[in-house]
Amino acid sequence: MGLLERMDKKSPAVVNGAGTAAEVDEAAVLRDRVHMQIVETLNKREEKHGGTASETETRAIIESTLEEHAASLARPERNRIAVELFDSIRGLGPLEKLIADDSITEIMVNGAKQVYFERRGKLMLSDVTFYDNDQLLNVIDRIVSPIGRHIDEANPMVDARLPDGSRVNAVIPPLSLKGPVLTIRKFSRSPLTVDNLISYGSLTIKMAAFLEACVKGRLNILVSGGTGSGKTTLLNVLSAYIPHDERIVTIEDAAEIQLQQSHVLTLEARPANLEGKGQITIRDLVRNALRMRPDRIIVGEVRGGEALDMLQAMNTGHEGSMTTGHANSTRDMLARLETMVLMAGMNLPIPAIRQQIASAIDLVVQQSRMRDGSRKATSISEVVGMEGDVIVMQEIFRYEYGDGRSQGRFRSTGIMPRCCEKLAMNSVVVKDEWFS
Repeated sequence: MGLLERMDKKSPAVVNGAGTAAEVDEAAVLRDRVHMQIVETLNKREEKHGGTASETETRAIIESTLEEHAASLARPERNRIAVELFDSIRGLGPLEKLIADDSITEIMVNGAKQVYFERRGKLMLSDVTFYDNDQLLNVIDRIVSPIGRHIDEANPMVDARLPDGSRVNAVIPPLSLKGPVLTIRKFSRSPLTVDNLISYGSLTIKMAAFLEACVKGRLNILVSGGTGSGKTTLLNVLSAYIPHDERIVTIEDAAEIQLQQSHVLTLEARPANLEGKGQITIRDLVRNALRMRPDRIIVGEVRGGEALDMLQAMNTGHEGSMTTGHANSTRDMLARLETMVLMAGMNLPIPAIRQQIASAIDLVVQQSRMRDGSRKATSISEVVGMEGDVIVMQEIFRYEYGDGRSQGRFRSTGIMPRCCEKLAMNSVVVKDEWFS
């Protein structure tokens, strides 16, 4: 059943769900009547000409229908209703104005009547609501269908993306007891640069210069941090330092890494179909990427057995690869890597796993979200090798938290990284003053 048919079957008069006559104002009644007429016109047009009406045709139909049924309304009110109707038919309905606001970084829909958003790291309750859960389900379906995903009672969770690359997650009943839950992590229309991160106080000029040298010098980098700490943002910024003459393969659950280079191949995992077949995992894509002659492999996030394949790639000639992972500290990230490698089912001994990690990972960058909502690179640590069965790390930069009355500050630990030798071999300049 197509979108227009579903909307025709459940008109806004039903969707609005107003319980009493007092709750139904004149504008809502008019909007519902016009909406039904527009859907009917679009259905007839689709039957006659085939295909979906263009945006221009849809707007023209909305305008002519409003002229016919709402000629007495003031022009500003008629324009407002026209925008609302277009968003409901062709866009994401009530969410359109939040999507269009560049200052909003995340949208969280907790059922039809509660929509939060994040602005400058702070959560706020919006005045946006849906008519009811059916309209919200329709919007979710409109997001996931174009990229070949599906969501229903048999598959009540889905990861997807918007056309601009914004990441989408949806959970519907019976898993969600509050109705459909939709989370959209928006991406900036213009990708952030390292200058932006420096101006936001996420890192210092010296830290940025060192990270630039590490990327150009083909060190393997792991960005760790909690949910919403800015891992993917930092990964995007670091990837901008990759030379344009290298072949890059990116691997993600839902494509969101924004690379500026021309020679980029983007691979996206695929969930199982309705019959439970056809699933392509991150691990499958990492193994396949090794056959694609990449200079660098970038994995959006390692969560399971693909960590073993990623380490193998880093150890077998794909230097300069990068990935992210969830952890509370750089040391915790290495411990989580051990666990993820064990999830591959290879029954490797722990010392062998640690040796793989120590050989593959050169640098771990910890991202953290502060109480004020800002994101900072709170630690940059180098993996220097093994001592017995223990992976040895040394911290190069750290963020020292304030005492509650003063702001924290970034500082160098004064340690000269051992990787400077490798960077020099790759003709990358490293300045001693960065670490003083």
